[in-house]
Amino acid sequence: MRKRFLSLSLSSYGMGWPANRRIAVIALVVGALLAIAGAVAHLSGGKSSHQTRAGAAPTPANSPSSSEVSPGSTAGSGAVPGPPQIADPVAYATAAARMLWSYDTRDTSRDQQLAGMRAWMTTETAYADWASVSGQVPDPVLWSRMTDQDQHATAHVSEGHYPSAFKQALAEDPSAITEAYIYVVTVNGTQQIAWKKGGSGAEERAVTLAVQCRPNHDCTLAAIAPSVTQ
Repeated sequence: MRKRFLSLSLSSYGMGWPANRRIAVIALVVGALLAIAGAVAHLSGGKSSHQTRAGAAPTPANSPSSSEVSPGSTAGSGAVPGPPQIADPVAYATAAARMLWSYDTRDTSRDQQLAGMRAWMTTETAYADWASVSGQVPDPVLWSRMTDQDQHATAHVSEGHYPSAFKQALAEDPSAITEAYIYVVTVNGTQQIAWKKGGSGAEERAVTLAVQCRPNHDCTLAAIAPSVTQ
């Protein structure tokens, strides 16, 4: 099977979106990284606006889970793992990246893959950009071809970190994080892919995630963000 069938690729982030949506998401994350006070991005139709405050607190509060945190993977989500109950943004982002880079078409349908991924998302609709996450799953035709080949992938995460601009934003305005508690984390790793007749391959992966970690809540995934800085 040719290489183009071999991954839930993160390299095409947002390519299928309307131009105004791509601009909105880029404005959200870039504005956050630069800590532009009062910057607003309209997601999911623009009903709710939110300030893009992303100066990262260096040590988020460790706290118990809450009923507002997205539930774990439900029945029918196939091989997709449920979200961990942790309050550390980097740890959650590395787990989310591992989830995004892993799949198994042998026992997971495309709908199950999406349902499992959805369980990782924040329930705060003003901050959730589901399109950026669901857009990583191949379309139904390509998923069907992957299924025909018994294609599956596992992931190894090598490290996760706050981008330098994100840390600088905190230094300039430590209180900026308190509006939405959105943290930006870059994760690097490797995806191992296998298919019928012993076929296999490996690819390096990198993704920048927006993770929401409010005090007294477990973390949740808000969006896949443009990789504006390391």
